[in-house]
Amino acid sequence: MDAGDSFSGMANGGGGQVVDGKLIQTFHKSFVQVQSLLDQNRMLITEINQNHESRAPGDLTRNVGLIRELNNNIRRVVGLYTDLSASFARNVDDSDGDSSGTLLDGRASGQKRVRPG
Repeated sequence: MDAGDSFSGMANGGGGQVVDGKLIQTFHKSFVQVQSLLDQNRMLITEINQNHESRAPGDLTRNVGLIRELNNNIRRVVGLYTDLSASFARNVDDSDGDSSGTLLDGRASGQKRVRPG
């Protein structure tokens, strides 16, 4: 099952609330971008490790640029998740009016979950 399948289940009422199609498209697009960046990071890390193990001066110098690229990708992933979170929160706030303050998991908005002690 991919991200689109799980979100379409929510759109059909599987999550307790109807989620609009635009939000689903946004989630899917963001998760595809995140997955692409994570795949790229995996390749970068592999190359960085190989260069480190070789200890060749040129390879170690190349690692500086590769690590910069890896850090930029991580920043982009964080940004995508931040945007996704804000989009989701806006959608929940917009649909909150007729749900008596409940979120997808049934807790009232603003209410903290109490952990058993």
